Amino acid sequence: MTAPLHGTSTDSDPVATADVAADVVKASVEGRSLRQIAWSRLKRDKLALAGGIVVVFLVLVAIFAPLIVSLLGHPPNEFHQEEIDPLFGTPKGSLGGISSDFLFGVEPSNGRDVFSRVVYGARISLLVAFLAAVVAVVLGTVFGIIAGYFGGWVDSVISRVMDMLLAFPQLLFIISLVSVLPNDLLGLTGSGVRIAILVSVIGFFGWPYVGRIVRGQTLSLREKEYIEAARSLGAGRRYILFRELLPNLVAPITVYTTLMIPTNILTEAALSFLGAGVKPPTASWGQMLSKAVGTYEDDPMFMIIPGAAIFVTVLAFNLFGDGVRDALDPKGTR
Repeated sequence: MTAPLHGTSTDSDPVATADVAADVVKASVEGRSLRQIAWSRLKRDKLALAGGIVVVFLVLVAIFAPLIVSLLGHPPNEFHQEEIDPLFGTPKGSLGGISSDFLFGVEPSNGRDVFSRVVYGARISLLVAFLAAVVAVVLGTVFGIIAGYFGGWVDSVISRVMDMLLAFPQLLFIISLVSVLPNDLLGLTGSGVRIAILVSVIGFFGWPYVGRIVRGQTLSLREKEYIEAARSLGAGRRYILFRELLPNLVAPITVYTTLMIPTNILTEAALSFLGAGVKPPTASWGQMLSKAVGTYEDDPMFMIIPGAAIFVTVLAFNLFGDGVRDALDPKGTR
């Protein structure tokens, strides 16, 4: 009899087949990090991505404002009386004097380039909004995590302070404070003083909102098993606060920060509109709207353009913030 022939291919090798199957199963069930999951969700949200792109564009415009103006516009404080009708004080031509030389037209009465002032106004709005958000997040995170972790009288004191600050008339306080401040303060002059005051006050009165969210999350997290395990292993309070609790608070803090920035932009615009923002001739969107009140019937574009800049900026941040919130939500299915 002839001995049976044995196959030599790996297809008939049970060990090789088992290894291939194990690799396939491992690849199919390989886990993803929270960052990968959040990015995957965010990529599926087209509105959030569009908002994020606009936000990045606006930030780049603010950073490279001098370069953009030098290429496409005129100095923001340069007068162009030749573009103004001497009889009515309004821009020559249609749509507020929009032309190839003045992309957004010119201001009534003095003929300053609206495009340049909108670009430089983005610097003021985003600078105040971002710095005020940083102040609010830092203070809110520190006080919120302390109140939530320690509880007792510490929690009571911090919570009552937050309640008082939330009830305080922020706008009236800034207006009254600006009216009594000198032009020179701590090495700052003119608009620098106003910007520092806006950032400090908006950030200081904004931290209770962050503090409440951080406190609530901390109250829930401090009872988790890994916190108890850290305590049983002899971990100190500082280690638990900054190594165990704080990393798990990054998601809600990030979400609230993205939603706080547009609120700060509106607050800065409102204060500039009321005359408590940066000093003229420094460009500001709210200041442009305030000046347009007296000329909008004759030159509506001077009100529409800075108003549209505020609208688009706030909408972009809100869309991006909503997308970030949905992407970081562990219970979300988007």
